[in-house]
Amino acid sequence: MNRTSWSALGAALLAFVAPATFAQGDWPAKNIVWVVPFPAGGGTDVFARPLSAQLTKQLNRQIVIDNRGGAGGNLGATIAARAAGDGYTFLVGAVHHTIAPSVYSKLDYSLEQDLVPITGVAYVPQVIVVNPKRIQATTVKELIALAQSQPSKLIFASAGAGTAHHLAGELFQQATKTQLLHVPYKGAGPAMTDLVGGQVDMMFDGLGTSASQIKGGAIRALAVAAPKRSPAIPDVPTTAEAGLPAFVMSTWYGLWAPKGTPPAIIDRMQKEVAAALATKELRDYWAAQGAAPGGEPVAEFTKFVRSETERWAKIAKESGAKVD
Repeated sequence: MNRTSWSALGAALLAFVAPATFAQGDWPAKNIVWVVPFPAGGGTDVFARPLSAQLTKQLNRQIVIDNRGGAGGNLGATIAARAAGDGYTFLVGAVHHTIAPSVYSKLDYSLEQDLVPITGVAYVPQVIVVNPKRIQATTVKELIALAQSQPSKLIFASAGAGTAHHLAGELFQQATKTQLLHVPYKGAGPAMTDLVGGQVDMMFDGLGTSASQIKGGAIRALAVAAPKRSPAIPDVPTTAEAGLPAFVMSTWYGLWAPKGTPPAIIDRMQKEVAAALATKELRDYWAAQGAAPGGEPVAEFTKFVRSETERWAKIAKESGAKVD
């Protein structure tokens, strides 16, 4: 090729590459959608909304929350996984998505292949909570005794079949040799509404959803499933203190992008989330919910997600939990 031909080819390549490079550098050029795969009021929503409000200020673009509850969070995850990887759609998911591959016989998306981990949002311990009008027990030992005396009578609600709430209930039954009746909901928010309303007896819930209801007296916390007590509810014993040392569970929330999202945008979003979580306003809010903030680098969160998927696969196998 002569010099003229090479020049023409170079100009054509620049014309092709430049718009994409400019688009990434100019990101975000429009509003961003965060798909929250659970109804409003659940743990994911509780953290996604204040974080999105802070990021809206930082990015000078509106982050729109799109609640898509159903199928234990898998409906919303599927919607996010099928979205264009252009940096304008993200998934605010949870620990439930690392459980789903092991308990669902079929999923319409792959967490590993269709979504890219970005960073953690919040890490909260689970708590055993009961409706005090339906359950008179004030300790875990009293709850176990009550459940053993009434097999399959006590009803526990969850955020959906195959969620951490559900698996926690399965593990509790194994550890205590009890039989509970499981009622799955489309998210922790609706489940909590029915627990407060007295339609169900108990939940194994993330503290982010339960904290305000515990403090308000609508529900009673019997134990925190963590190695140490939570500053948010310091009077509530740990499960080890309550006689269940092996029952340690946590709920966490994170951010993913559809496959194909430019790495530059993923890195930028991680840094923006980390900066938002470092603000006093969000630090105080997270602490009030008994939560530790995320914001870790992409590689660290990716490794964590992989380890959680492997851990829950083992738990699901041991518990025999399956969802058709």
